[in-house]
Amino acid sequence: MLIGIVGKPNVGKSTFFSAATMATAEIANYPFTTIKPNKGMGYVRSKCPHLDFNVKCNPRNSACENGVRLVPIELLDVAGLVPDACQGKGLGNQFLDDLRQADAFIHIVDASGSTDAEGNAVKPGSHDPAEDLRFLEREINQWIKGIMMKGFDKLARGAHLEGQKIELVIHDRLTGLGVTEAQVSAALRTSEMPHKIIDWKDEDLYRLAANIRMLSKPMIIALNKADAADPEIMKRLSELEGYLTVPTCAETELALRRAAKAGLVSYVPGDKGFKVNDPAKLNPNQKKALDFMAQVMSRYDGTGVQKCLEAVTYDLLDQIVVYPVEDETHLTDHDGRVLPDAFLLRKGSNAKDLAYKVHTDLGDNFIRAINARTHRVVGHDHLLENEDVMTIVAKR
Repeated sequence: MLIGIVGKPNVGKSTFFSAATMATAEIANYPFTTIKPNKGMGYVRSKCPHLDFNVKCNPRNSACENGVRLVPIELLDVAGLVPDACQGKGLGNQFLDDLRQADAFIHIVDASGSTDAEGNAVKPGSHDPAEDLRFLEREINQWIKGIMMKGFDKLARGAHLEGQKIELVIHDRLTGLGVTEAQVSAALRTSEMPHKIIDWKDEDLYRLAANIRMLSKPMIIALNKADAADPEIMKRLSELEGYLTVPTCAETELALRRAAKAGLVSYVPGDKGFKVNDPAKLNPNQKKALDFMAQVMSRYDGTGVQKCLEAVTYDLLDQIVVYPVEDETHLTDHDGRVLPDAFLLRKGSNAKDLAYKVHTDLGDNFIRAINARTHRVVGHDHLLENEDVMTIVAKR
């Protein structure tokens, strides 16, 4: 699963990325600091089944801390987007191409209103962050529309004369974006397109592109720099209809993770607060900074960074966590590791989907699965539930 971190320049995208992954990314207070995309691993939390089974786990693909499984997700921090990026302005073409395979977006917005449309520093509150929401959606819609329109007249005439299914025609143009045929079909149903493809106008294609984006690239809004934002503006932004928003303080999250790594504080990402390990070791500046961070976190129940990652994964992308094992009695793999792996799958996935997730051969040779919690034998179409522990039985 790949989550794209998007937004205009200088809103804190790279800070958010660094805070979420602890990976190194160049951070500065000017536009286009990020030129090449940064990739890193974040994680989402899930209850580890070892608590229910009263065993000690030996994780392989995901860590376990105090009964919380940290399931990895891939994050992509790309160059900032500016108005008319779809026409090549700024680093627009590169930005959009980098996002082709993203499953969802986290749109980082400067809620303090201290950056203009192109990411230049301005007086706090002088720019309306709501404008950034609309412009970014518009740019991505235009990008998808542009891909559909390449040679569209010829394509439309051919599809009309040959009686081709419109879903297949559009899907063929968008496979490079990771768009599914089901998503195209759903977008066509809600877009009220003219019956004949040859009658589609520019505004029809834009409307279709917008609906395809919403279905194939869902987006959450991170209201970043929330600590410096006007409370009334935060309230207005958080109540915008049709948007899932999370207040975030990426700088605070990054500072806390670094302080925890240095042993100054005890902090687990996603916590609503932190504990200073030894106040006597802090200098006055450190004490002042930590006091400020504590005030910010009390206002928003944390920094919002981890909450943002989990809202994308569990709410927008409808993911569940499943634990495959080879031995359902001892919960081990072939090397004897207990509950070694945790995989994310979309809600509604079945036992065979899990088999393919583990290995193609397991999917191709699937016979049955066994639920380690109930010891019930199930077939390929058995729907999985969150925190299931499953054994896949396949032909050898």
